[in-house]
Amino acid sequence: MFTGIIEELGTVNSIDNTKFGKKISIESSNIYNNIDIGGSLSVNGVCLTLVKKIDYNFYFDIVHETLDKTNLADLLPSMKVNLETPIKLNESLGGHIVQGHIDTSGLVINNEHIGENLILEIGLEKKWLKYCIEKGSIAIDGISLTIADLNESYSNSFGTITVSIIPHTFKNTNLQFKKQNDSVNIETDFFGKYIEKLLPLKGN
Repeated sequence: MFTGIIEELGTVNSIDNTKFGKKISIESSNIYNNIDIGGSLSVNGVCLTLVKKIDYNFYFDIVHETLDKTNLADLLPSMKVNLETPIKLNESLGGHIVQGHIDTSGLVINNEHIGENLILEIGLEKKWLKYCIEKGSIAIDGISLTIADLNESYSNSFGTITVSIIPHTFKNTNLQFKKQNDSVNIETDFFGKYIEKLLPLKGN
């Protein structure tokens, strides 16, 4: 489990194709000593298992299924990625509960600065909007954010969510590099999915 509070911006160092997907290395300094081989790390919101670490580089194997469902397939050397270590039981929950299991990819529809904040509009398939509510939580590239607005009529198959990014989040995450039509990983609030699954049972 994670909280969506990004601890470091890592830098993609290398990407190699493998039979099962890709092997990537990500350079880290701040959290390098906070995770052991076999441990989990959130990379752009995706929970990955650390298979090797050497010279301030983390190494991960990413299978095709993960590449197909997330924006990790779009990574290139020198790109910045959001990194977060798992929450510990004695730590406070700074953001919201994030599992690291991506639901879908969204597209940046619009990004503009209004005052000191960045207003980010993300397009995603309408079937995921049922798990999104105004003032509710969502993880975008692993960042815990609050939904400011919903637009379910953007197109026949897509809706949008809007979030406001404060200067601290902008400066310390990869959102500062996002442009229109860039892909972002979306994890909706898992409480809504559990409630949806349990509701039919209530009527029996």
